[in-house]
Amino acid sequence: MEAAAAPAPAVLDAFFAGPRHHQLRPAAGAVAGCRSARLQAQPCRAAARFARADWQAACAILASNSGGSGSTSPDAASDGRQPAPRVNGQKPPPAPAPALEAAPAPAELDLVPVSNLPRPLSISDLSPAPMHGSQLRVAYQGVPGAYSEAAAAKAYPGCDAIPCDQFEVAFQAVELWIADRAVLPVENSLGGSIHRNYDLLLRHRLHIVGEVQLPVHHCLLALPGVRRELLTRVISHPQALAQCELTLNAMGLNVAREAFDDTAGAAEHVAAGGLCDTAAIASARAAELYGLQVLADGIQDDAGNVTRFVMLAREPITPRTDRPFKTSIVFAHDADGTSILFKVLSAFAFRDISLTKIESRPHRHRPIRLVDDANVGTAKHFEYMFYIDFQASMADVRAQNALAEIQEFTSFLRVLGSYPMDMTPWEAAPSSWSSRVDNSSSSSSQH
Repeated sequence: MEAAAAPAPAVLDAFFAGPRHHQLRPAAGAVAGCRSARLQAQPCRAAARFARADWQAACAILASNSGGSGSTSPDAASDGRQPAPRVNGQKPPPAPAPALEAAPAPAELDLVPVSNLPRPLSISDLSPAPMHGSQLRVAYQGVPGAYSEAAAAKAYPGCDAIPCDQFEVAFQAVELWIADRAVLPVENSLGGSIHRNYDLLLRHRLHIVGEVQLPVHHCLLALPGVRRELLTRVISHPQALAQCELTLNAMGLNVAREAFDDTAGAAEHVAAGGLCDTAAIASARAAELYGLQVLADGIQDDAGNVTRFVMLAREPITPRTDRPFKTSIVFAHDADGTSILFKVLSAFAFRDISLTKIESRPHRHRPIRLVDDANVGTAKHFEYMFYIDFQASMADVRAQNALAEIQEFTSFLRVLGSYPMDMTPWEAAPSSWSSRVDNSSSSSSQH
């Protein structure tokens, strides 16, 4: 038998060198001279990943030698030698015209299952998500049917809404790239500011990129077939209960009122528990989702019940001057405390910049400032962080000069975002249930 040719030393030396050493052995049933030889690769304990091209080249050389010869010359077929194997279905070089007998078929070497290899990252995987569209993932607090979900749909139509059980989770979902945006409430026209989200805006590094204002339309929901006189309690979010207090009294519902995490969660609780003596205050969409009936529609005390939501992202947007913009800032001063507020307001008033919001929150790292006086004792002053929204874009020179002046006499100043104002047409909510009751009673008394 003809002696096997030695493999190419350069390829094998690189293959077997150092910690990349792998042991190659023929599979069971593979013998010298067979037409279909398969090789198995078993990594050593300290083996590391090596170049796939080197591995395939070395395996191809060894496999061709296991058939009796490593020659790949055109005369291999006429000599009865095994041709070069096909690695992972790769087409072999064109063979010469057959001489006296047909050439043996090349060996098949399925070294690596190509279909199981991980797909490499592309630029589309690393590029930011589009501003609008079905690919955008938007986090909100609550369960499906919450007003925050409706605000997310209004801010980003066709988005993939992601419910979160807490405001903090919605912030973290964006920071951890689980979501692309977050839509969270910051104030209500009747209930005031949502202080928790103001604190989270300062704690996290997300940017406000927009706002959306959503009219709130409360409904009284219960299980199908339940009448109002059978109710013993009403559950909902604390603000929803407060916003419907007068209406519930006008309806004669002198029942227990219990706070719940959110409005849609209250509706889900009634439906899941089959609570025949409990009603929930939530939206009409929550009634559809959880199979509840609407006992009363529009039970908010005031038809002008609107909640303002902010849209949060990891990166800020470029401010513009061709449309109305709003800018949100937060600042504090360690020495002068609240007296600094007058200077800040003067900086905006001097440049004719209108303010739309002023909010104060306790200074978490320095809640109390002590002032010692030898004659009268020690004065204790509460320290605050101040949040301000003003109607101007950061691209506006007036806003830039105002913040430059404010920065001179504040110890801390941060721009939370400069974003377009919500200028959608006002959609007044239907008149409240209590006003309809008052109108009907006054008309009946006139008759």
